[in-house]
Amino acid sequence: MGGLPMQNTSALALPGSQQNQVSAVTSGPESKPKKKICCACPETKKLRDECIVEHGEEACAKWIEAHRKCLRSEGFNV
Repeated sequence: MGGLPMQNTSALALPGSQQNQVSAVTSGPESKPKKKICCACPETKKLRDECIVEHGEEACAKWIEAHRKCLRSEGFNV
């Protein structure tokens, strides 16, 4: 008897979690990114990374924001 409610509970939980995943996908940006995030905006990524290595993250807000802006223009939600 204890196994029956557990089976029903897991069966009910699965569709709900799938719906959450679908909602997350459909509520994302309207244009799907054409590249992987690691390959997008190599110029700003390089400047950001070099600045962080040399000066620390706190001193590089300008480059971090420039990279985020570039990623957003490529369709990423960052």
